[in-house]
Amino acid sequence: MGAPSIIFFSVFLLPLVAFFIWLMKQDKRKGATGLIVLAIIVIVGIVYMYLKTGGN
Repeated sequence: MGAPSIIFFSVFLLPLVAFFIWLMKQDKRKGATGLIVLAIIVIVGIVYMYLKTGGN
């Protein structure tokens, strides 16, 4: 993983995911469903970028 990717993940993606987790935990009724949806979105995004870049 190159330096630009590490910068992107640390500056943009991790705070966004942390914010979404915090936001979903505020809703007591649907918190678990929201976390599952967030996990699926993150996994699909990572797999898509891996396939798009060819693992480079």
